[in-house]
Amino acid sequence: MAFDPAASSADAFDPRIDGPWTHRDLAANGARFHIAELGEGPLVLLVHGWPQFWWTWRHQLTALAAAGYRAVAVDLRGVGGSDRTPRGYDPSNMALDLTGVIRSLGSADATVVGHDWGGFLAWTAAAMRPAVVRRLVVVSSAHPRSYRRSLLTDRRQIVAADHLLGFQRPWMPERQLAAGNAELVAQFLREWTGPEHQPSEKELLTYRQAMMLSNTRHCSIEPYRWLMRSMGRPDGFQFSRRMNRKLRVPTLHVHGEDDPVLLPETALSSGAYVDAPYDWRPLDGIGHYPHEEDPDTFSGLLLEWLKANQH
Repeated sequence: MAFDPAASSADAFDPRIDGPWTHRDLAANGARFHIAELGEGPLVLLVHGWPQFWWTWRHQLTALAAAGYRAVAVDLRGVGGSDRTPRGYDPSNMALDLTGVIRSLGSADATVVGHDWGGFLAWTAAAMRPAVVRRLVVVSSAHPRSYRRSLLTDRRQIVAADHLLGFQRPWMPERQLAAGNAELVAQFLREWTGPEHQPSEKELLTYRQAMMLSNTRHCSIEPYRWLMRSMGRPDGFQFSRRMNRKLRVPTLHVHGEDDPVLLPETALSSGAYVDAPYDWRPLDGIGHYPHEEDPDTFSGLLLEWLKANQH
C-alpha cells in the first residue's frame, strides 16, 4: 500500500503496508494472525506494543534480514490485520498466540523480541513455553511480577501508568481514542517519545489510521483492562504465581532512560527472574520507543547481541 497523507479514514487504510517484506496470514491458537516477513535463517519474532502494530518493526525487519535472519513481525490479536476475537486478551492466552505463530511458521523455536505489551507477552511466553523461546529480547517492558509490584507499591510508576486507569471505564476510552481520527494516539506517541527523536507526521498518521480500523480501539485496550482488573481476582493471582519462576534463556533488556511510561527502575528489577545471561542496556536520551527513536543504534545492539548469543 502506498502511503496517502490525505487519507484520514479507516476505509482508506490497509495495514499490509508495502515494502521488501511479504504479507500473509497464519492460523494459531484458534485465531488468524497477520505477519510481515523478510529474510531467511534463524527465526526472530517481533512483537509490537501499544498503540502500534507490526509496522513499528519496519527498520528491524530489513536489518535482521540483511544479517541472515528470518524476521517476522506479527500483529497481535485484535490489531492490524489479525482477527478481532470477542475474548482471549489475557496474557496467558496471548502468549500462546505467539508460540502458536512460531509453530505455524514451521519452527521449533525462535528469538522473541517484544516491546511494551509485546514485551510483557514475551516474558510470559518464555515462562510458559521455555522450549519455544530460544532467546528473549525485551524492550521498554518489565517482567509481569515486577510490573505488578510497581503498580501496587511505587507511586511514581502508578502516576506514569495513569492512562491504564483511564482505560478501565466502559466504552468511554474507545470513544476518546476515536475522536479526531485518533488524535489521542498521536498525542500519546509524542509524549512518550524522547524530545530529540519525535515521530514524523507521516508516522503519526499511520498509527492513527491503524487505530481507526474496525474494533481496534476496543480490542487493543482489553489486555490492559485485564491487567488492572485482575489485580485482586483469582485469575490475576494465578497468573502471578505462574510467572514466579526463573527464566533460563539468554535475555537482552533494552530500555530508554527517559521512558515516561514504564520507568527504568521498574524494568531493571526484572533481572531477578532470569537465571541465564542477562544483559541490561539503558539508552541515554531515549523514551518509550527505542527501536523507532534510534533504529540504527537499536538494530546494531540487537544484532551484536544475537551474534554473541547464537548458541
